[in-house]
Amino acid sequence: MNVTAHPTDSPHKRLFLLNRARPTAGTVARIEELEADWIGPLLARLTERTEPLAARAEWLTCLDELLTHERAGTPAGSYLAEKATREEFTYVVREFALDGLTEAQNFFPAIPRLPLRAQMAVMRVLIDEFGCGNQRQAHSQLYLDLLAELGLPQDLESFLDTTGEGTYQFLNVFYWLTQRAEDIAYFLGALAYLEASIPDAFRVQARACERLGIANGRYYTEHLHIDTFHMREMQLAIKECAAAGGIDPTRLWIGAQLLSELIGGAFEAAVNRAREAV
Repeated sequence: MNVTAHPTDSPHKRLFLLNRARPTAGTVARIEELEADWIGPLLARLTERTEPLAARAEWLTCLDELLTHERAGTPAGSYLAEKATREEFTYVVREFALDGLTEAQNFFPAIPRLPLRAQMAVMRVLIDEFGCGNQRQAHSQLYLDLLAELGLPQDLESFLDTTGEGTYQFLNVFYWLTQRAEDIAYFLGALAYLEASIPDAFRVQARACERLGIANGRYYTEHLHIDTFHMREMQLAIKECAAAGGIDPTRLWIGAQLLSELIGGAFEAAVNRAREAV
């Protein structure tokens, strides 16, 4: 992608483009300025409302309670699964195209920040994301197949102006989590939450594909299977970090809450816009 940020672009579109640009000193300075106005207050609010956790077992309990709560679903999820038209579903697929086409690319900077055994666990997740070296099985290729069936473009540039700010925030947060977060525990908590929540969350899209007769829904059904394994790998990575020198369970929990808030907000906004626009 050879597109540069423009001053008239929205803040999070600019941030997305800067995150994917060559990391010069000037680029990083502009990224940090944009993040300070966004991540700073957001992280402060989550930190203030979060009771400190004393042990990793408490983090696991908090995560399980959050997942149980989210498993009940939302009206937006129910609508997409059971009532959305093909056009409305296509709108939502387009909304998350930048995520599907760049899936896991922004996770790699976290690797050198982890102890070796934790690196191995996270790398096993990443290997799956990229189809174990088989392009046809790579998650981004599965998304390309879905886009093609729905008559949507195949290139990133085509989605830059159709992606909402909420979705851009979800995209941008992993660049911060992996590269600039003070503690890598925020990233581990966020990714552990994501991998644990997706098998339930993507049942919505998988059901919509089944109902609408969309053949290339494997992007979603693959996650129903593989992310159960990824969930275990992320907990192993956290355990290995704890064994290697300790890990802050409160920051794990804040990372999970951060991602839950951003991805939940992005999904709700996308479905609502689809219903209004189509």
